[in-house]
Amino acid sequence: MAPIFVRYLAREIYAAVAMVLLAFLGLFAFFDLVNELDDVGKNGYMLYHAALYVAMILPGRVYELMPIAVLIGTLYALTTLARHSEITVLRASGLSTGRFLAALLTIGSVFVAITFVFGEYLAPPAERAAQQWRLAATRSMVSQELRTGLWVRDGHRFVNVRNVMPDTTLEGVRLYEFDDRHALVSISEATRGVFDERNGWRLSEVAQTRFLGDHTETVSLPELVWHSELTPDVLSVLMVVPERMSVTTLYSYIRHLEDNNQRTTRYEIALWKKLVYPFAALVMMGLALPFAYMQNRMGGVSLKVFSGIMIGVGFHLLNGLFSNLGVINGWVPAVAALTPSVTFLVAAATMMWWVERR
Repeated sequence: MAPIFVRYLAREIYAAVAMVLLAFLGLFAFFDLVNELDDVGKNGYMLYHAALYVAMILPGRVYELMPIAVLIGTLYALTTLARHSEITVLRASGLSTGRFLAALLTIGSVFVAITFVFGEYLAPPAERAAQQWRLAATRSMVSQELRTGLWVRDGHRFVNVRNVMPDTTLEGVRLYEFDDRHALVSISEATRGVFDERNGWRLSEVAQTRFLGDHTETVSLPELVWHSELTPDVLSVLMVVPERMSVTTLYSYIRHLEDNNQRTTRYEIALWKKLVYPFAALVMMGLALPFAYMQNRMGGVSLKVFSGIMIGVGFHLLNGLFSNLGVINGWVPAVAALTPSVTFLVAAATMMWWVERR
């Protein structure tokens, strides 16, 4: 069983973090709803559609906001204890900085687990369902990269899909198939494609043109089975930003891009961030400890909480900045993903050294 002071700290920190997280979720939900109001009333998109969409993306917000909430909640809890001289009593009783930090890391392991569960198991399906709900409610389709539709490579085929519907049904499919010498073998055009778990894509109303040396041949087929690595899970990438995907989805999509000799930098950085991000909660807790040791030398609780908000916002912005810089400059994905957390970890260690030295 954990020592009494660890249980006491845990109770105070968990309560403060929960309060901060709920406040942030309410604030972000309000902003998300306001953002959706521009589309309310268009194409049958009603207020309850927008409200449900905002509710469905909340797990993703929990994942994004958890490190910031941990920082502010821990900072609030520790500075409140310091104001009541409870931390001074603990230190006078022989509690070393190392043991204090170890206690915080033990408490923070719960936040690491919660962040991982939300990021891997709750946020990705909720985000995908939210996008499907919004597209269906607005009678829209998945946005395409080009005016001619979506273009992807599938082995020796290049695939053009005019529309990808919210349920990942394909409309207006063209398959351009090449041989090993990069010569065009056939062009198949289908009005619709539906995925079958056992056989792959079933294309209906197919017109196929085959290039046979010195002549061509055109045939009409009621149905054509297309075996492909492109599954609805891969196509769902179009509806969810990489940072909101699960680790398994990112890994499978990276493999697909590598097999087709396409750039993977953005998705590799997102994969590393997914692996590293849960541990940012521990960095944030370590960053909060020096503020507790400063007691009233930096002002009251409100000033320290404001400082925590600024640090949390800075971490969030730096995280996004290094991801974008990594994609633009082709940095090593692990470096782009790890740099913000390492930077704040060094800052926490420096602040702790400075406070102890004083």
